[in-house]
Amino acid sequence: MTTRMKSGVAALVVLAGALLFSACGGGSGPTSTSGSSAQVVQTNHITISNFMFSPMSATVAPGAKVNVSNKDSVTHTLSATGGQFNTGDIASGQTKAFTAPTTPGTYHYICDIHQYMMGTITVR
Repeated sequence: MTTRMKSGVAALVVLAGALLFSACGGGSGPTSTSGSSAQVVQTNHITISNFMFSPMSATVAPGAKVNVSNKDSVTHTLSATGGQFNTGDIASGQTKAFTAPTTPGTYHYICDIHQYMMGTITVR
């Protein structure tokens, strides 16, 4: 594969991630969850593996401590798009925690390093 082809593929991946992010609402504040058909899992632990958050949608109690484990071989973050929470860098094999917001709602988050990685936390 030529350097030009690699650049084109990389640009396509970034574009696809940006389109997916904007389609998922990428807003910065909490949003209503009524009428949502996405499966939301009640948990206080999120795992990063294969450049994905698992579960991608989680429900937590207001102010809950949420642990985030990185099973990938590279550093990741879990950062609310509105700035409500941020783990900072999570190295490979490391676990960090953040405190969920106390205001009920749905909060979108990404990995600051790999911004095509995204998910949501619903506070109830």
